Amino acid sequence: MRDTIWQMKPNRDKALMLAKRQLSELVCDAVNLEGINFTLPEIQTLLDGVTVGGHKISDQHIAVNQAQAWRTLFLWIEHNQFSLTIDQACELHAIAAKDEALAWGTFRSGAVTIAGTEYMPPAASTLPELFTRMVAETLQLPDVYDQAIFIFLTMARCQFFYDVNKRLGRFMMNGWLLNAGRPAINLPAKRQLEFNRLMLDFYQSGEQAPMNAFLRSCLDERVITIMRE
Repeated sequence: MRDTIWQMKPNRDKALMLAKRQLSELVCDAVNLEGINFTLPEIQTLLDGVTVGGHKISDQHIAVNQAQAWRTLFLWIEHNQFSLTIDQACELHAIAAKDEALAWGTFRSGAVTIAGTEYMPPAASTLPELFTRMVAETLQLPDVYDQAIFIFLTMARCQFFYDVNKRLGRFMMNGWLLNAGRPAINLPAKRQLEFNRLMLDFYQSGEQAPMNAFLRSCLDERVITIMRE
């Protein structure tokens, strides 16, 4: 799998090291994007096993679940166990969405809507076939970042689960990248408005190019420089 834009050297160990060092930031941005207002020092404290005052217990559980999902993803990659499959997506969802979604660890069995758009996600009965098609279409793309972003956007638009679809899609996107020895893409909470606007347009149109460009712009230039060394 090639990186046709940045020409970064694939290095799984280095990409994993960078992602692990960024764990608190990854979790902090993810929960803030969901409207859960933790600061980075609070997330660092929480991930050290110390509860943080002034926050709901349920919000703290969501943050801890995100960290556990990342750690599971890291472990899979370290042991060459990551794969773009329904089983792994469901296993990761069972961790990330525990006690938050209507059901976790399994595809939704009914219809859902997406706030802010008239777009209706596909029927639940079609989801396994759509996941299989997503995998096949991913492999047809020549660029590893196009592949990874395609995974995220397809999972978000299909809404395979009752909730935590965008977060789960980002986990699978970044699992694909890290497994290929490329650095993960973090979505900064400070760019939430831009992200939300582009996603609403994407849900309606299905056109991936604007979101692809946006997500690529989220990759830290310092990380690109490190990976080129």
